[in-house]
Amino acid sequence: MKQRRVVVTGMGALTPLGNTVPEFWSNLIASKSGAALITSFDTTKFKTKFACALKGYDPLNYFEKSEVRKLDPFAQYALASSEEALKDSGLDLDKIDKTRVGVIWGSGNGGFYTFQQEILEYGRGDGTPRINPYFIPKVIVDIASGWISIKHGFMGPNFTTVSACATSNTAIIDAMNYIRWGKADIFVTGGSEAAINEAGIGGFSALKALSTRNDDPATASRPFDVDRDGFVMGEGGCALILEEYEHAKQRGARIYAEVAGGGMSADAYHLTATHPEGAGAALGMKWALEDANLNVTDVDYLNPHATSTPLGDESELKAVSKMFGEHTSKLLISATKSATGHLLGGAGAIEAIVCIKAIQEGIIPPTINTQNIDPSMPQGLNIVLGKSVKATVNVAMSNTFGFGGHNATAIFKKVD
Repeated sequence: MKQRRVVVTGMGALTPLGNTVPEFWSNLIASKSGAALITSFDTTKFKTKFACALKGYDPLNYFEKSEVRKLDPFAQYALASSEEALKDSGLDLDKIDKTRVGVIWGSGNGGFYTFQQEILEYGRGDGTPRINPYFIPKVIVDIASGWISIKHGFMGPNFTTVSACATSNTAIIDAMNYIRWGKADIFVTGGSEAAINEAGIGGFSALKALSTRNDDPATASRPFDVDRDGFVMGEGGCALILEEYEHAKQRGARIYAEVAGGGMSADAYHLTATHPEGAGAALGMKWALEDANLNVTDVDYLNPHATSTPLGDESELKAVSKMFGEHTSKLLISATKSATGHLLGGAGAIEAIVCIKAIQEGIIPPTINTQNIDPSMPQGLNIVLGKSVKATVNVAMSNTFGFGGHNATAIFKKVD
């Protein structure tokens, strides 16, 4: 059976650098940072007092007041970004076969904000369980995919992936495969996260995963730098419309790129730390290339996971250096979490958009803030620092890795 091709025909983004794809991309390639001091809660007693939060986001610009009370922020971000992606795709939702449209959405934490708020309310009370009737539907991690399908009447395969910070790439790869297998013609996929709250910042801080550069948040995320000290929390949601190639071509759709392949693996090593030699990361990249029927020399651009943690950055670049060999010096690399922060389960989705825009525009966004590459890193790497560069990008690779040893690599390709 001939494998069906899968392409991207729509994109939507609600990010710390902008609340639409054009705004996000414009600020990203202009080397802007999304990091700032947290204003949504009192950080006086917190070791980390900053994050990459959304700017100017008002849920009432997207939803009725009665809807807002039913939606945790992570589900709001999913609905808002998927709405932009669907409009961008040009799909006529009144004419398509909705039984052939599925939703595979990703989130690592689900309704983290709602869970925290309900527990705090209970703790302030007299022990009587006065629980919001929407508590469970707001908290469960699969509710975003459910909301998207309910809003638009999509009746194809519908579920949520959870693989920590590899979640969105896992969702994209699953959606690609379901279309390949003929189980659907169109998928809404992507990821969202809303963990900039006391529990999120406090929890990751307790793991010593977050930067504490409180005096200069805008420069705190500095992947590969000798002075890196942890990641910066981000939030938001990003969506892709994946479509079977012939289906997209027949309706005259604008095609951004092809989802050429994906690879998933496990480190099988540690609860939170990556394998020191990047063994699982290398496997994920290897299998993604095999799935896409590509060689290492075909890849022009790599968007690495590169969260700005001491161990994680080094192990990933060891895997990249080993995987790409002599091609490493030609492979353009930029770590855009330096600007967006780390969207956790939404990371793969925002970075998929980065890869697709790099292919479309011929621009590599920069790794900002990084001044001095750690000398312990592998040598001969071509890391784009400071400012964007122009380059022809035919194939782009995106790496995502999550706690528990989850690895997922997606590959995007220019369509002739």
